[in-house]
Amino acid sequence: MKTRFKPKFNIKKGDLVAVIAGDDKDRTKARKVLEVQPDKARIIVEGVNIITKHTKPTAQNTKGGIVKQEAPIAISNVMLWDAKTGAPTRINKQRENGKLVRIAKKSGEVIK
Repeated sequence: MKTRFKPKFNIKKGDLVAVIAGDDKDRTKARKVLEVQPDKARIIVEGVNIITKHTKPTAQNTKGGIVKQEAPIAISNVMLWDAKTGAPTRINKQRENGKLVRIAKKSGEVIK
């Protein structure tokens, strides 16, 4: 994703999100964001898009073998979770005391 300007996303590491598209689609369950890759517009979500990786024995991992881990999914496939309503929501950004805060559109609550 080569662009002139760095893209801005509403999702940060540690947020709760709902997966709205793909194999692990479940709009009723909140999941935690482990990593955000803004340059690739991808995100790693806990328990979503699990892949099996075959690893060779190394100095740190003397056994090697098959390891299950999360792979990135497109950031457009998730929505921010609103804890008050218990559903996915879009967000609005407003300035409060000189800081930009994210506000859930469904409940009007500030998302931390």
